[in-house]
Amino acid sequence: MEQRISGPKVAPEAYKIMYQFEKYTKTIGFDPKMMELIKIRASQINGCAFCLDMHARDARAIGETEQRIYCLNAWRESPFYNDVERVALELTETITLIATNRVSDDLYNRVRQHFDEKQYVDLIFLINTINSWNRLSISMNLVPGDH
Repeated sequence: MEQRISGPKVAPEAYKIMYQFEKYTKTIGFDPKMMELIKIRASQINGCAFCLDMHARDARAIGETEQRIYCLNAWRESPFYNDVERVALELTETITLIATNRVSDDLYNRVRQHFDEKQYVDLIFLINTINSWNRLSISMNLVPGDH
């Protein structure tokens, strides 16, 4: 496997904007472990090995357990996630697969039980940011472990 293109070298201004999105997500005040779980789950769905590797490492570095990382693909059947994480993961899956799913009123209402309006918007930005990174990484064939 070999990287095709270095996006930051070819389009630094575009990447500057992506880094600003990433920087913003670091200010939203969500639980860092939940944020990494969201990034891992979206990356699993999208099949982004580079981001899976990066965010699994990042999750471990902040104390996330192997058990929760390994069972994330089956979070619905696992007792290891709290109600806030569950609704955030469901929203992550829905937005990641937005072409075939829509954010139903039921899901929106369940998310809003745990997140206020601003947090809801921030959650959507977080999910969209990792989805954008996944698409960039996959398209440019970024190599896992090379970050």
